[in-house]
Amino acid sequence: MSRVIAIANQKGGVGKTTTSINLSACLAEKGKKVLLIDMDSQGNTTSGFGFEKNELDKTVYEVLREEVSIEEAIIPVEECFENLFLIPANRNLAGAEIELVTRENMQYILKKQLEPIKDNYDFIIIDCPPALGMLTVNAMTASDSVLVPIQCEFYALDGLSQLIYTIELIQDSLNPDLYIEGVVFTMYDARTNLSLQVVENVKDNLKQTIYKTIIPRNVRLAEAPSYGLPINLYDKRSSGTEAYRMLADEVIENAQ
Repeated sequence: MSRVIAIANQKGGVGKTTTSINLSACLAEKGKKVLLIDMDSQGNTTSGFGFEKNELDKTVYEVLREEVSIEEAIIPVEECFENLFLIPANRNLAGAEIELVTRENMQYILKKQLEPIKDNYDFIIIDCPPALGMLTVNAMTASDSVLVPIQCEFYALDGLSQLIYTIELIQDSLNPDLYIEGVVFTMYDARTNLSLQVVENVKDNLKQTIYKTIIPRNVRLAEAPSYGLPINLYDKRSSGTEAYRMLADEVIENAQ
């Protein structure tokens, strides 16, 4: 049975794309068939796998406009794993927020498109944009759960209440089965007291599932996208690789 997980936080720079790329790659490494959907017009997930995003003419934008079928937009990430697939995005997606507003049942477009292929995959991961607009609503309406990356910094909880409120609204009106998969701490620096204080503060104040895995601040994680590779292929022994493999194990366990 397929699991659809939206990776979301309206705060930028918290590690959504890094988590989307590396969690998907580590799930695929563990033998799971994975479809990763880039729902951010920056297209960083797409370029993070080495694709020239602005040269692609079949992307999630054309899928949302129903100009191409979802099957036509899927591309294999053959350089990485034979069971990892991507629906790319590029700058064209920026116009979708405005265009979708006039569409009937606009919140359900991605959900409807995913329906015929959903059971072909063990996991479908959706990298959401850093905003709570129509693209994120589409992603959450199509998803079983939401995974929330939180950066280990002073303003870690800033805006998180708004994200939780949005999820509750979607539960009430669009997707009653949606739930928060869990919160994962990113960019943890063991050398600073701040990172430890943030983790303790969030655990004390957040009534949500928190993953045991904590993603460290790691130079190799930052370098990997420029080589078009996930961390488990760029540096198999890095602390970032170990962390995302552990996160993948937790996600698989939660799905059972």
